[in-house]
Amino acid sequence: MDFTLTQDHQSIRQLARDFAEREAAPRIKGMDERGEYDPRITKRMGELGLLGVCLPEKYGGAGMDYISLGLVCEELERVDTSLRAALSVHVALCSLGILQWGTREQKEKYLTRLATGEWIGAFGLTEPDAGSDAAAIKTTATRDGDHYVLNGEKTWISQSDVADVFLVFAITDRTAGLRGITAFLVERTMAGFSSRPIHGKLGVRAGNTGSFVLRNVGVPVANRLGEEGEGFKIAMSCVDNGRFAVAAGAVGLIQACLEASVRYANERCTFGQPIGQHQLVKRMIAHMAQRAEVGRLLYLRAGWLKNRGIRNTRETSLAKWYATEASFAAASDAVQLHGAYGYANDYPVERYLRNAKGACIYEGTSQIHELMQADYALGYKEDRPLRCELPPWPFPEDV
Repeated sequence: MDFTLTQDHQSIRQLARDFAEREAAPRIKGMDERGEYDPRITKRMGELGLLGVCLPEKYGGAGMDYISLGLVCEELERVDTSLRAALSVHVALCSLGILQWGTREQKEKYLTRLATGEWIGAFGLTEPDAGSDAAAIKTTATRDGDHYVLNGEKTWISQSDVADVFLVFAITDRTAGLRGITAFLVERTMAGFSSRPIHGKLGVRAGNTGSFVLRNVGVPVANRLGEEGEGFKIAMSCVDNGRFAVAAGAVGLIQACLEASVRYANERCTFGQPIGQHQLVKRMIAHMAQRAEVGRLLYLRAGWLKNRGIRNTRETSLAKWYATEASFAAASDAVQLHGAYGYANDYPVERYLRNAKGACIYEGTSQIHELMQADYALGYKEDRPLRCELPPWPFPEDV
């Protein structure tokens, strides 16, 4: 494996960093305080080509590889988790799901709009009574001629109030367990669709999160993604992509904690010297640097496998589990290092701590990933190829 970044990698990373620092960073503190999401930021990502970073050029994307997606996520979350969340849900959970499982007609209709940000994408699996246990979803889809009729509720949905198309999972055969779940592309304008925001979140307050309800929503058969009963496989393949993006973003948060802590440790003096000279402060700084490097290597390895079209559920799970727990630990140390100042929003580290906790829960809790890694180590679980894998990069002509 050679993780040397190409010129293209460096360019897209710099583009994402410049955008995040110049156009988002000056506003994030105020947006976080007000719990305010600004859809213009996401639209701007589309204008810059970030929303189509790893989609084929034939559909309006930038045609870059999956490592590029990771680098963009790292740079966005270095400024704020809400930026990465908007992009990773749109690209990793929604767009890549359509690229992997969609028909040529679905790709031409949806990816050409999603790649440019003309449309915003979202992902609808979680329900009020179904989180880690996806088999417990209650949303139903009943075939009625050339349509399915969908009824149910999804919650904790990023972009719920602004997305144009949702990748939704529903039960088509309640007697078949996981094999009774089917995936659909639901558009906001379909009659019977409504959404509402979730208020009072601990973190990611500058991001839009909410619920949506489906009341007798008629979805054309042409909007079914994959075959009936393939929904759970589709959902888990999309979650693999989402976990990759979350892992990369978490590394960006660790990097932000490190940079903020280094600045403060060199500026703040106690007992006649900068606090960076104190051994226990050095220990916290060293651990942040270590966590950033390890987390980055783990997500780069997963991206390397994705580029080759190799199943990477185990490696991506490990990257997500490690990086999110490491980001929470780094943010906690950053607050501790800042002392009383870290406990207020005069410095960004308290926001980093609030944001970091969410990633230990969504895209599979840390406990779920811990069990997965144990099952792999014990031989109870193995990475078996799916019927449909993400296309390797460079993208083949017939993708």
